Amino acid sequence: MTPAESGLARFPGSWKPNTGSSVPLFEQLRLNIIERADDGTLAPGTRLPAVRSLAADLGVAPHTVARAYKELEAAGVVATRGRNGTVVCARDEAWGSLSAAAAKFAAAAKAQGASFAEAVQLLAAAYDRQ
Repeated sequence: MTPAESGLARFPGSWKPNTGSSVPLFEQLRLNIIERADDGTLAPGTRLPAVRSLAADLGVAPHTVARAYKELEAAGVVATRGRNGTVVCARDEAWGSLSAAAAKFAAAAKAQGASFAEAVQLLAAAYDRQ
């Protein structure tokens, strides 16, 4: 079995979206895939499950998975190759350090009791000041 095939067998593993969260389900999935791509759990070339299959596994609508995949593709995290499916793209070092900075910010925001929406507002304000 190739690493790409073994990645397919493990994804999404035991992860399920949090239906009680204020974060939309597609966004939770998108963020989960980005995190796994950044930490190497989803290696470059790993083939992700088909939209309908993953939707069934997660108990969400296919549109939810399709939207997450579409946004991930637009961001260069994954590439869709027609009948060959959706695969994780290689990430560069700069993206990894940015992801690490975002993880630190998220941890600090949570520790201070900020909601996701409040954290996003703070980040947007800081981004606008740059």
